Amino acid sequence: MTGYIGQAFVLLGLACAATGAVAGFGAGAMRSATGWMWARRLAYAFSACMVLANFTMEYALLTHDFSVRYVAQVGSLDSPTHITIVSLWSSLEGSILFWGLILGVYVAAATWSNKDQNPSTMPWATGVWLSVGTFFCFLLAGPANAFLPAPFPVPMDGPGPNPLLQNHVLMIIHPPMLYLGYVGMTIPFGIAAGALFAGRLEAAQIAPLRRWLMVAWGFLTVGITLGGWWAYEVLGWGGYWAWDPVENASLLPWLTATAALHAAMLPHRRGALKGWTVTLVIASFLLTLLGTFMTRSGVFNSVHSFSQSDIGPTILAFLSLCLVFSVVLLALRVDKLEGEGAVVAVVSRETAFLLNNLLFVALTFTVLVGTTFPLLAEAIRGVKLSVGEPYFNRMAVPIGVAILFLMGVGPALPWGQASMEKVRAQVLPPLGLGISAVVVGLAVGLREPWPLLTLGCGGFSIYVTLREMSAPVRAQAAAMGPGGNVLSALPRALAQSNRRIGGYIVHLGIICMILAIALSSAYGVDAETRMAKGECVAFEGYDVCFEAARTVSESNRTLQVADFRATKGGESALMSPALATYPGMMTPIGSPDVHTTLGYDLYLSLMSINGETVGVHMFRKPVVVWIWLGAALAALGTMMSLVPSRVPKGVAAADPAMAEAAGK
Repeated sequence: MTGYIGQAFVLLGLACAATGAVAGFGAGAMRSATGWMWARRLAYAFSACMVLANFTMEYALLTHDFSVRYVAQVGSLDSPTHITIVSLWSSLEGSILFWGLILGVYVAAATWSNKDQNPSTMPWATGVWLSVGTFFCFLLAGPANAFLPAPFPVPMDGPGPNPLLQNHVLMIIHPPMLYLGYVGMTIPFGIAAGALFAGRLEAAQIAPLRRWLMVAWGFLTVGITLGGWWAYEVLGWGGYWAWDPVENASLLPWLTATAALHAAMLPHRRGALKGWTVTLVIASFLLTLLGTFMTRSGVFNSVHSFSQSDIGPTILAFLSLCLVFSVVLLALRVDKLEGEGAVVAVVSRETAFLLNNLLFVALTFTVLVGTTFPLLAEAIRGVKLSVGEPYFNRMAVPIGVAILFLMGVGPALPWGQASMEKVRAQVLPPLGLGISAVVVGLAVGLREPWPLLTLGCGGFSIYVTLREMSAPVRAQAAAMGPGGNVLSALPRALAQSNRRIGGYIVHLGIICMILAIALSSAYGVDAETRMAKGECVAFEGYDVCFEAARTVSESNRTLQVADFRATKGGESALMSPALATYPGMMTPIGSPDVHTTLGYDLYLSLMSINGETVGVHMFRKPVVVWIWLGAALAALGTMMSLVPSRVPKGVAAADPAMAEAAGK
């Protein structure tokens, strides 16, 4: 019965999405207020159906209704409640159902927030959103139906979700964050398509476009970072990124969305590059569909991907349809968007943004070619090829360092034409800090050229970022007169310039991540050893002693735990890496233990355990924690940037400098 109820909600959602898409396109073409009203109503109905379908599946999972095939595949009486809840997205059909839930919430929120704005473009946008919803409902009703009945006889128990996905708490939050980023790209895509249909992209339309793009970008940033953290904490090889095809699939739309966020500032300030901005937004959405295909088709062998399935060709067909739709729409309508603006100054922030965009596109193309070329070569010529980490590092690292440098150059330059004296005054002080950072790196023993260059560019960009981030505070303090100071000016600056400050906090977080990735990748140390109980080994200033082995039984797994005591300088840490064995699984899954400091991580990965003898892989990884802290800064900055600034009326007219500092 539960399965039939879930299928009914999916079919009703399909009807609402398809009808709403027709109503949206019709309302946009005929400028019909009635059609627009019905499109909104059907968008809300579609969203409600997706929510109810997901609640139905969660009910089936929590009540262990094994008559539903998906529950029989991923459910288990022995699974803890929290594992049972998150098993909704642990397998293919459930992940598509969860995708529909997120899409429904996004469509409802975007429709409601724009119901009284941009009447010429929003019906078109809603039609596009609901067209995407129609496709995913079609998937849920057909190839990815999660509510099909289980084969007879109905099983009394199930195997539980993928053991790899049960082995760490990050898998509870990593997939939802990633899905929120992926699915969120649908909203700016719809707004961009609506602008093309209407033939106009004005400031009132750019604001929601950039806002929804920033929401999706923020979630995607967090999702990618949590995926790297999960790999670091679970897979046991001491790394967080391996240029895996599915990892690359999430990076590709992040790169183009980052470029689009910067490009969207040019139409707002200069009325220029509207077509380019829209193109980047559309590319970001198409790349999320490509990533969906790569993850769910089974054509790529990856620890992150789902198994071989029949929905791959369906997703590929939809990607092809969206690509044709986008190319035709751009070809027919993009010339209608370009306005009076132009980029005329060579040495300006606009030019730096253009170079930034070109580098992001070049990096996207580099990663895309390296990821898809082996698959294309096998499909066309029947030749198995492998494009590994050396290619990506050789091609991506120089582009990444150039982007890091431009993160400082762009904000250091003014909008429009600037005198060389002003440029020198803005650029020379941060350049001095960048050179000083290289000198310090050499003094502490760094010799690799790319990490040193990254350190120099990072120092340059950090100086500029902090200077620009503090500009609103300094402007507020100056406006307060002789009694003004930084502490008293800070609350008002945060209220009036939170978007500007938030943007630079994002920059600061990304810079921290890039520096930490460069240093941890180049200067990590590792060693393998076997140890008997009571034995100690010296490793990178630590005395690592194996104290005891023990077995821990849990409802869904058995853990073989080895307790180590790591001592350095009178301080010690108990570390307990483990091997987890799940029912029906012959090979255990490692659970490394990481002792983290601000300077480095001591990382122990258990390779084997035999009585009172263990094999252990030890790593010392510098500054890895700054990757996670940088991502947290980026998330904080994104949230700040989404809150509207409260600039008092008349500020722009009375004090243009203050308005500029506020980011207006």
